Amino acid sequence: MTTVDIPAGWPATEDQARAVQDELRERVVTDEPGPPPRTRHVTGVDVAYDDERDVVVAAAVVLDAASLTVVAEATAVGRVSFPYVPGLLAFREIPTVLAALEALPVPPGLVVCDGYGLAHPRRFGLASHLGVLTGLPTIGVAKNPFTFTYDDPGTPRGSASPLRADAEEVGRALRTRDAVKPVFVSVGHRVTLDNACAHTLALTPEFRLPETTRRADALCRRALREATA
Repeated sequence: MTTVDIPAGWPATEDQARAVQDELRERVVTDEPGPPPRTRHVTGVDVAYDDERDVVVAAAVVLDAASLTVVAEATAVGRVSFPYVPGLLAFREIPTVLAALEALPVPPGLVVCDGYGLAHPRRFGLASHLGVLTGLPTIGVAKNPFTFTYDDPGTPRGSASPLRADAEEVGRALRTRDAVKPVFVSVGHRVTLDNACAHTLALTPEFRLPETTRRADALCRRALREATA
């Protein structure tokens, strides 16, 4: 497990964090298709916290995109680098997530975040932030729609409906299991929304959430228990 320090010059206030978002948001690329589903690697990232001990752990799990078998995994532990502020959660997570990705022995390929990309009040969630900093193609697959509205998709798996901020489509509500609550997919960086949804369906052969998220969640929870034992 890699140990991470809070980077020098890391934002310490809400105003500083929003200024970073404003600067980096201009670098998000939305007109590249991204890698085809079921090709090469796809990597899930997730984090777990122990706020009482001021500890955050990140996990990165690389899967073979065709078979969904685990190819490699890495974890990192550090201090919580920013207070809890809705819309600025990436600043609590980015340093340890970056360290976990950098510790991987193989290229991560597409990175899937348990959270948001453009489906974010400032159009710059963790998936976009991580994509811009690494240059990797990224998507966000969230459990809830945040503050956005959507019509319920059709019942069958694969049905989708726009996730909207007024008239703007910021993502899609996507049904990954018949008659089960949808997940909420958004572009992070260097992937189209159509391709992001196709990847999400390829990663959900049995369960509502992508295998990338399920594996990374289990790994970071286990690593947090070990780090705080």
